[in-house]
Amino acid sequence: MNDLNASPIFEQVRDALIELFELDPDLITLDANLYQDLDLDSIDAVDLVVYLQNLTGKKIKPDAFKAVRTVQDVVEAVSHLLAKSE
Repeated sequence: MNDLNASPIFEQVRDALIELFELDPDLITLDANLYQDLDLDSIDAVDLVVYLQNLTGKKIKPDAFKAVRTVQDVVEAVSHLLAKSE
């Protein structure tokens, strides 16, 4: 994925994490681990998936997010989801 596509998706994911979980924007980097660095739990992950589904208008299969561990993983999953609809 090139940076041109990833940047707006990262911004949306970052904004979602700030809005949903009141996280410090400085903590949200592509390398940040959702569970260790950002202190999210499995319920938070479900909330994030629901938010991203509403944002993209696409159904996200739970399997697509099983391996997600970092913010970068979320950005790639959303990018892949959006690319499939083109």
